[in-house]
Amino acid sequence: MQTSTDLKELLARIDRKGYPAYKDTKGTYQFPGYVLSIDHVQGDPFAAPSKLSIHVSGQTAAFPRTLYRMPCQRIALQDELTRRFGRQAEQVSFQAKGSGHSGLVSVSRCGQEVLERTACRLDPRSGDLLLRLEVGFPANGRTINARELEKILFDLLPRCVQNALLYRNLDAKRLQTVADLAEDQHYIREALPGLGLCAFVADGSILPRASGVSARPMREGVVFQSPKELAVTLELPHRGKLTGMGIRKGVTLIVGGGYHGKSTLLKALELGVYNHIAGDGREYVITEDGAMKIRAEDGRSVQRTDISMFINHLPNGKDTTRFVTEDASGSTSQAANVVESVEAGASLLLIDEDTSATNFMIRDELMQRVIHRDMEPITPFIERTRELYDAHGISTVIVAGSSGAYFHIADHIIQMDRYVPRDITALAKREAEAFPINSALPEPAGALNLDRRPKASPEFQSGDRIKLKTMGRDGVSLNRETIDLRYVEQLIDSEQTAALGYCMLYAQKHLLDGRRTLRQVVDALDELMERDTLAALCESRSGVAFLARPRKQEIFACLNRYRGLKM
Repeated sequence: MQTSTDLKELLARIDRKGYPAYKDTKGTYQFPGYVLSIDHVQGDPFAAPSKLSIHVSGQTAAFPRTLYRMPCQRIALQDELTRRFGRQAEQVSFQAKGSGHSGLVSVSRCGQEVLERTACRLDPRSGDLLLRLEVGFPANGRTINARELEKILFDLLPRCVQNALLYRNLDAKRLQTVADLAEDQHYIREALPGLGLCAFVADGSILPRASGVSARPMREGVVFQSPKELAVTLELPHRGKLTGMGIRKGVTLIVGGGYHGKSTLLKALELGVYNHIAGDGREYVITEDGAMKIRAEDGRSVQRTDISMFINHLPNGKDTTRFVTEDASGSTSQAANVVESVEAGASLLLIDEDTSATNFMIRDELMQRVIHRDMEPITPFIERTRELYDAHGISTVIVAGSSGAYFHIADHIIQMDRYVPRDITALAKREAEAFPINSALPEPAGALNLDRRPKASPEFQSGDRIKLKTMGRDGVSLNRETIDLRYVEQLIDSEQTAALGYCMLYAQKHLLDGRRTLRQVVDALDELMERDTLAALCESRSGVAFLARPRKQEIFACLNRYRGLKM
């Protein structure tokens, strides 16, 4: 390891040389109180910024172990430190001048959700702190401006470290609040199964968002208040008593007029699989880990998926127990999404009729009289909903505004009235008696064939470099193959999408051997991230990318939408 003085002397030697001379700075340098590592140097001032990391020993960072004794607390603390360093970086970014990205200082941009990221890692054993950032090395044209880089590395960055990464300089009360909130959120999520619940929405929550392009809470939004029939009171470790609406296992229907908050409630439940920061309004909207949002997805590929639970006897004779298509219809895509969720271990399905295929969800009695069952290959979801719960333990929450048929099978019916929930189960059941439906259900689907064993593509074994490109939250590209993730709605950060791309690369190289099932492949990827940290996905590439950890369900979703996957 070199010293900061060595780095300063090196910068003096390469000043005003051609930009490639910056490559000589790569290495680790001891600064007062921390180690600076220059991990990857950009090729020119207009290329992606250089990757740096800051290492602070546990003794110097000195964060009390009570703040990160639980994994959820550690992730919340890492998130808070990333946000704080990001605010410091915004203040100093571009204070150093030059062409291209010269002077940029940035870290991961965190949203409303608390995610585990490669941007910041606190070692749970030693307390050592690692923070990754990007810096645009300054240049005039393509000539090194080492004096401006010296300003960043010896003046601006040390200031950020002092103000964001050392416990003695931070608000201890705020950090304790962050840790306590994380523990309370974890407590609720762990308590759900024992209470017979699949989700909880606390009284006082603010569910509406500021706008369609902002995840921040709406100012003066309607405060959530549980109907007394569904009220549940929890005793949290730090918050104490907290009352809210418990959504019970089974089948729950959310109804109401347009613009009354049905989809807003469902969206909150959908994102309740993640913890949220204080002030978000959804801090105590908690959904069990295995919840999956389901929708129709016209045009997606389906690879050897058993959709026979919903679709059989196709006119072309196509096998629906190993169904394959490069261009699925609305109904077949939604059927595949449900079955793949079962394979992924989903415990709760979240469905909005607005984004569903109508012929997949329901066939009314008049249509059944005209088009007899033996002429229709689709068994609608309404006829399998109870079976999913009884046979597979999978609950369902459905938003419906146009058809009352689901009143008959729902265990609980919630009406959203101007964003206020009301339990109308008894009323809806009484009214449904006047509109009987065909009670003849199809034969149980039986065991699903979930034995899919993917194989690696030859191009990943050749040793050639695979081009990986992330397209925000919309998808990821491997060479010329784009994996479309636009409709995987519980992906909430582009860094999760990037992590999925690295998961695909790692799986192709190490896991897709034709012997492991898809579930075993996903379990191995999840175990790798848990055991060796998220950064372990970035093997043999230049520096560690900014990644956020995806759930196992999103890894499944990505693999299932990868057209290059060989089954």
